[in-house]
Amino acid sequence: MATDLMLGDLAVEVVHKDIKNLHLSVHPPEGRVRVAAPRHLSLDAIRAFTIGKLPWIRQQQRKLQEQERETPREYLHRESHYVWGQRCLLEVVEQDVAPSVGWRHHRLTLTVRSGMATERRAEVLEAWYRGQVREVVPSIKAEWERRIGVHARRLFVQRMKTRWGSCNPATHTIRLNTDLAKKPRECLEYILVHELVHLLEPTHNARFVALMDSFLPGWTHRRDLLNSLPVRHVDWAY
Repeated sequence: MATDLMLGDLAVEVVHKDIKNLHLSVHPPEGRVRVAAPRHLSLDAIRAFTIGKLPWIRQQQRKLQEQERETPREYLHRESHYVWGQRCLLEVVEQDVAPSVGWRHHRLTLTVRSGMATERRAEVLEAWYRGQVREVVPSIKAEWERRIGVHARRLFVQRMKTRWGSCNPATHTIRLNTDLAKKPRECLEYILVHELVHLLEPTHNARFVALMDSFLPGWTHRRDLLNSLPVRHVDWAY
């Protein structure tokens, strides 16, 4: 059950869970703040922790509010889309065959049946992007598991509204955002390494940063690149 904690004009959602450490996160689009805390921790202790993080929270909120967003996509002929960081023009072909997507030389071809609704076109392209991530991830994952000395038992690719990836160290499960197929491949690699390192260190503490520095020097450049790119237009529910 969530509890709202007010720090002046800042609303913080607090959720008590069966965890050992505090987890602070700032979510798009406007910078909603959430703290996951161990069940035994009092609201006063959580308040003190969050107050100490206010400068970081405000910085993250500014980044989210300033980040460029894509205009709503209509999946029409010559509309701009992105594949692995490259801008592509969409070519819509209407044929009485099963929907499909092709990609070649900065051109993305969406084959659909005549009159197919925008929502259905979006689903077809979304599934294709998901397949792109699933296709390239296994080799990257195997190489980085060897380097880091960990193993993720399960990996899922799915649409995620509030993050690029997540890791559950207890189950060794990693989830990646389908939209990573729209970004440069180095961004996908950074997110995957980030989540694999969480199998060694679940929090974003100094040890986590040191591990990232050791395994992927220059990772902050990749993070900043990913955070600087336009994100999809979403009608957020909160």
